[in-house]
Amino acid sequence: MAELHKNLINGEWVGADGAENINPSNIKEVVGVYARATAEDTKQAIAAAKAAFPAWSRSGILQRHAILSKASQEILERKAELGELLSREEGKTLPEAIGEVTRAAQIFDFFAGEVLRLAGEVLPSVRPGVGVEITREPIGVIGIITPWNFPIAIPTWKMAPALAYGNTVVIKPADLVPGSTWAIVDILKRAGLPDGVLNLVMGKGSVVGQTMLDSKDVTAITFTGSVGTGKRVAAASIEVGRKFQLEMGGKNPTIVLDDADLKVAVETVAQSAFFSTGQRCTASSRVIVTEGIHDAFVDALCERTKNLRVGDALAKDTEIGPVVDPGQLKQDMDYIEIGQSEGATLRVGGNRVNAATEGYFLQPALFTDATNDMRISREEIFGPVASVIRAKDYDEALAMANDTEFGLSAGIVTTSLKYATDFKRNSEAGMVMVNVPTAGVDFHVPFGGRKGSSYGPREQGKYAAEFFTVVKTAYIAAG
Repeated sequence: MAELHKNLINGEWVGADGAENINPSNIKEVVGVYARATAEDTKQAIAAAKAAFPAWSRSGILQRHAILSKASQEILERKAELGELLSREEGKTLPEAIGEVTRAAQIFDFFAGEVLRLAGEVLPSVRPGVGVEITREPIGVIGIITPWNFPIAIPTWKMAPALAYGNTVVIKPADLVPGSTWAIVDILKRAGLPDGVLNLVMGKGSVVGQTMLDSKDVTAITFTGSVGTGKRVAAASIEVGRKFQLEMGGKNPTIVLDDADLKVAVETVAQSAFFSTGQRCTASSRVIVTEGIHDAFVDALCERTKNLRVGDALAKDTEIGPVVDPGQLKQDMDYIEIGQSEGATLRVGGNRVNAATEGYFLQPALFTDATNDMRISREEIFGPVASVIRAKDYDEALAMANDTEFGLSAGIVTTSLKYATDFKRNSEAGMVMVNVPTAGVDFHVPFGGRKGSSYGPREQGKYAAEFFTVVKTAYIAAG
């Protein structure tokens, strides 16, 4: 049996029972064996983080800066190796996976810098002889629960600011993709993190995640995942008075206007809808197209979709890798059937793809003749399935784009400054994209949505301080 990759609790690698991590491009290949934490393991990890917090929260900024910088450097040096691991366990194409690893290195580098940029304010009081200082302080033990679709980037953009601002961490990665997070945790441990500052507990959400939710010693929880689980995180956190941050679903629109450059529109939508196998919360699965360009756009997008190369994530010519697991594949296929039953036209794809190895391969599916009230236009599918909806003009397209319970990312393809400006102002999304794919964001600026997509302060960039720190106001009178 392969080597067991263990949990990290209070600086020690522990664990006996493990589960196999399967390659979705080749289901006969075991990527690795990873420990399953128990409820007791999780409690010990939380206790270790709590015990380590006083010293770490008062640690010197050069110590934290050096550790995060060292981690960033090693991740970048090993980007090819870590990218291959990510591709094998999640199914992203190798270039996408290496790009995600590179982003993780950039995030650690950014927050290494943020450690040295910790700042506050000094203000005069309304009372003579009194000064006011406003500072930010770490808040305690941060529970981190991450999804499977970005197995290195999302754990990184939560761990890096948590550690930079002086918090301690207990992290539970998605059960499907423990390997990438294990590798990053190992790098951070060897970079010099003191025992107990970072604890890794892999395993089932019903065991590990629930124990974290039940613990009053977890000061804050940052979660990315499904809407249903997010609601449970919120309810449990309110019960114990815990700070929480949620990033959940999306049903992101891209509007294509009559004045759009056709080639730009097709490539923007293809990348938004289908790359990373459509398994991105920022993916655009609603394509709202105005009358004048509709038919030409649909014909061109059908051709682009039909020619997308589906296959092993590690193969050089692959553009679309496999779906992550059989459960997600079934969900995608079910929605393809639902779309047809609702009256939408399946113009391209939607069929299983045979490859040299047995994997969860699906040709991207494009529906036309869809309406905004169909289930395929309302519910998050989280796969390579997109629907084209016809609109008579910009005003109707904007109304359709905003007619959703979600509000993460929204895009428009246009050469009109007037419409681009109006869309930036009136789109009910946290992130707006003009002539670029909805799925693609920078590491140094805020990430997050509105309505049912997000709750709490933004992630990434300097805005991360809003969640990972607490503000203190001190009044000082000279003696």
